Amino acid sequence: MTKEDTKPDRSLVSPGDRLQARFRKNTSAEIIQRRVIESEIRSLAQTLEELEASGEVPRAAALILGARRRFIQGVGKSAAYAQLLTTDLSATLSNVFLIDGRALNELAVLSDVRPTDVLVVFSMRRYRAESHKLAKLFHESGGEVIVVTDSADAPLAQFSTCVIQVQTGSASYADSPTAAAAVCHLLSTLTTASAKGARRRLQVRDQISRDLDIYLPESESKPEQEVAQ
Repeated sequence: MTKEDTKPDRSLVSPGDRLQARFRKNTSAEIIQRRVIESEIRSLAQTLEELEASGEVPRAAALILGARRRFIQGVGKSAAYAQLLTTDLSATLSNVFLIDGRALNELAVLSDVRPTDVLVVFSMRRYRAESHKLAKLFHESGGEVIVVTDSADAPLAQFSTCVIQVQTGSASYADSPTAAAAVCHLLSTLTTASAKGARRRLQVRDQISRDLDIYLPESESKPEQEVAQ
């Protein structure tokens, strides 16, 4: 499996172009499903193989763990990856902040960047100008930048201390999100495994969740037929 596998996918920049090229009107749902499943398996396998060889994820985890403040940003579709990583890291680390343009915006972050700060940016084609400007200015202000992207030649790579590359090739009109989501999971797992106090923090969160009645009791969250047995 080589990088050649994803070249045809990257030749079509627009989702509209990809839809036009890949889906014929008479193609059955079963055929489309099979193509998408096969392409997702290839993209995920290729990403994990390359990341294991590069060592970039452990390196990024060490940067996140050693930072005083951790900022995470993604725009458009990439906002979902940023939210996912923020949620997982916040469970075991303090000072994890999502730059969402509402509760926390780029201006507030860039006004007070310190050398001990790290920024994780998710940037996939078609690369958003907002993320490019944020990473550039954060880097110029002395902070560390980690970029999760779909190409080693992505615009943000030049500002980064660490580049985590994911394969997004897909048989769909949309680039695959599978490998990016897997990287969020892998990165948060490696960071948590080395974080002091992670176990205690999770236990405290569990207790507070019970005190606030955040989740349904287990008996109520199980399917009816399972409860009846």
